[in-house]
Amino acid sequence: MSHPKVNAVDLFCGAGGLTHGLQKAGINVVAGYDVEESCRFAYEHNNLAQFINKDVSTLTKEEIESHFGDAEYTLLAGCAPCQPFSTYSRTTNTAGTKDKRWSLLRSFGRLVTEVKPDFVTMENVPGLLTQSIFDEFKEELHIAGYQFDYKVVFCPDYGMAQTRKRLMFVAALGREVHLPLPTHTPESYLTVEDVISDLPPLRAGDKLESDPLHRSSTLSEVNLKRIQSSKQGGSWLDWPEELRAACHQKDSGKTFPSVYGRMSWDKPSPTITTQCNGYGNGRFGHPEQDRAISLREAALLQSFPKNYQFAPQNENRSIGSLAKMIGNAVPVALGEIVGNSITRTIA
Repeated sequence: MSHPKVNAVDLFCGAGGLTHGLQKAGINVVAGYDVEESCRFAYEHNNLAQFINKDVSTLTKEEIESHFGDAEYTLLAGCAPCQPFSTYSRTTNTAGTKDKRWSLLRSFGRLVTEVKPDFVTMENVPGLLTQSIFDEFKEELHIAGYQFDYKVVFCPDYGMAQTRKRLMFVAALGREVHLPLPTHTPESYLTVEDVISDLPPLRAGDKLESDPLHRSSTLSEVNLKRIQSSKQGGSWLDWPEELRAACHQKDSGKTFPSVYGRMSWDKPSPTITTQCNGYGNGRFGHPEQDRAISLREAALLQSFPKNYQFAPQNENRSIGSLAKMIGNAVPVALGEIVGNSITRTIA
């Protein structure tokens, strides 16, 4: 089934999760903008789009419009960095509203009202809902003639094996547009086993020669003993007393049962973060193997396809830099969901 041609620009594109999902939905993403030059290879290698290393706040109407060409419809997409809107930032950073990243959503809103694309989409953390800057953004689009739909999406409800929650926003100029209803129920949620169980086994610190992204972090001697004492879905409370960290002996440490945890085969994974490569950073232990999940496993749980490459095979990038790219990405499946909501609107 052919759709009317939609040309899109992806702002804050990162490694290309949103772009890849939009392209799977039949949308022609022409270019992606990001200040992280390290994302160029992943973005351009896996997507039919140009990566442009530039600060979104400096973009002009004319530059955005130059990418749209003669398309029947246009889309401006973006995921402004979410740190200023996260629960962690708002509870630990009293100067959060002064963070320059707060202004990135305003830059996005400015470009929307100047360019007037037919469609707009944005993904962010649920905490943005309670911020006045989000109300300003909606009002700006309303005045410009947009109708919109938004909601907090629980990823397992839409066929992803990850308990991520994200704010999804979609808008259309002069017409209604709606995000789709959930496609899965708890009984049919995809699980960790569904997504990563067929990958070859690894030891901590090893990588698969045929797929350098299937690589896991090393473990210290004590952490190896800890994961060997861990159960699926369990916590550090399963360990012998002598293996417990000093912070876990304090009452305050007892409120963090998921750190140093193993995932469960029969459930979705926790949210994949920028530190998903570290066993001690959350419930990132493999369900059975004595290691943290590999970068490839993290990417699959982010709904990237198995052949998605984040760096040239002969380039020795740090495991932390790759984990940051993967954790920061918009899950590909969310991009496809949004893309389908747009193509349905104009079919």
